[in-house]
Amino acid sequence: MWKFLVRRIMIMTPQVILLSVLIFILAKLMPGDALTGLMEPDIDPKRLDELREQLGLNDPWHVQYYDWIRGIVTEWDFGQSFRFKVPVTKVIGERMMNTVWLSIVTLIFSYLIAIPLGILSGRYNDTWIDRLVTGYTYIGFAIPLFIFALAMNWFFGYKLGLFPTSGSVSPHVVPGTMSYFLSKMYHLILPALSLSLINVVGTVQYLRSEIIDTKHKDFILTARAKGASEGRIYRRHIFRNSLIPIAAFFGYEITGLIGGTIFIETIYAYPGMGELFVESINLRDFSVVTALVLLFGIATVLGALLSDIILSIVDPRIRIK
Repeated sequence: MWKFLVRRIMIMTPQVILLSVLIFILAKLMPGDALTGLMEPDIDPKRLDELREQLGLNDPWHVQYYDWIRGIVTEWDFGQSFRFKVPVTKVIGERMMNTVWLSIVTLIFSYLIAIPLGILSGRYNDTWIDRLVTGYTYIGFAIPLFIFALAMNWFFGYKLGLFPTSGSVSPHVVPGTMSYFLSKMYHLILPALSLSLINVVGTVQYLRSEIIDTKHKDFILTARAKGASEGRIYRRHIFRNSLIPIAAFFGYEITGLIGGTIFIETIYAYPGMGELFVESINLRDFSVVTALVLLFGIATVLGALLSDIILSIVDPRIRIK
């Protein structure tokens, strides 16, 4: 296992370095620069050039990249946000926990929805239950996430008034109290449910296919021939073997939430890293944009590693040395 981890980390290192270079170059190719839109229209052009020189914006891209990556490696310094006038780490830190909570609740909803639906559809395939579940997954594949989230926000938030339509906590609630925690959870339900109802369709289809494939294998036929009950066969053999790939995809589920949270947080005005990312792009806050994309990329790489580790643990047929 340790050899596997070291080998994967050695492979991940050049991937992260290449990712950082691409992110930095693409950010520099965006129209304008970090000062665009932040200065008064009648500012003296000479003064603007002086500010660009002071900030190093006139340096070659490789010099700027070296200064940026050196600050990250040595001091965990992503630079300063031109919008908020504070370090980028502070800006991201204030939003990070909101995104973490949204991701956790979404994952819980996703598995609570996907596993029962996949089991029902796979066990009773070609029945009306299976047709309902597969119909839902086909609709889920066809509907864009942002359209579905807008519809959920309008119907359950504005029309019925059951859930808040924006924000992460009610105003005037004291942090650290039970009321504060319950308010946070209440604001999370609708965004997390909107994201999970669309994200689970692939997991439901995959689990359904695994169950249908597993229940026709030879060891299942042997168990039936020995007189084992259908309930025991499904509990001890079919479900257990079918859930192994789902457990292995846990890391990829985490990385898949990154793109979804960007849409969800923007639609629900939820103050997380996704909403911060969109705002920073619109305001040309390059230091925040590059830091967020780099963190999202690293999370994706780590998610793939986590999936491999989980698969090696839950599946005894795999031996990683």
